Amino acid sequence: MLAIPTLATRRLLLRAFTEGDADPLYVILCGRDVLRYFPEGPPPTRETAVRMITRILQHWEERGYGLWAVESRETGELMGRCGLNFIAETGETEGDVILGVPFWGRGYATEAIEGSLRYAAGNLDLGGIVGIVHPENAASRRLLDKVGMKLTGPARYFGMDCLRYVLERPELLRRYVAS
Repeated sequence: MLAIPTLATRRLLLRAFTEGDADPLYVILCGRDVLRYFPEGPPPTRETAVRMITRILQHWEERGYGLWAVESRETGELMGRCGLNFIAETGETEGDVILGVPFWGRGYATEAIEGSLRYAAGNLDLGGIVGIVHPENAASRRLLDKVGMKLTGPARYFGMDCLRYVLERPELLRRYVAS
């Protein structure tokens, strides 16, 4: 069993998911507009959250990196998920974040993604990291700009027309390796 590292940022813990996270993750996924820019599908169920956690833990085992549970250091509350996800269809690694509605607009997504990027820069030999965003998702586009990703243009991912951003390895290392 792979030991998933725990990362601490100023306000967050990025930690391994546990079975106990299924109920709070389900509540997050059901939040208004949380999945607005994701591919069409049935509404999430508790089983959706359980399957998501199982896939996340399998991804860690297969790849040696993945998504973390995002937890408030102050309250211990599960806030969402964040990290690095391999996209089999393209062979790329995506920076990925989903936070519950109460945590939007307060810099938590930036803090979580930057923690993930620091981990990638210091521990993984990736050629770069992509950001995939629905063209209408202005908040996520600003986030990707803020963390140093550059827009490469329109692309198709997960059956949707998206915008593709990238943070190439030299820039990843320049921005996120501790000096």
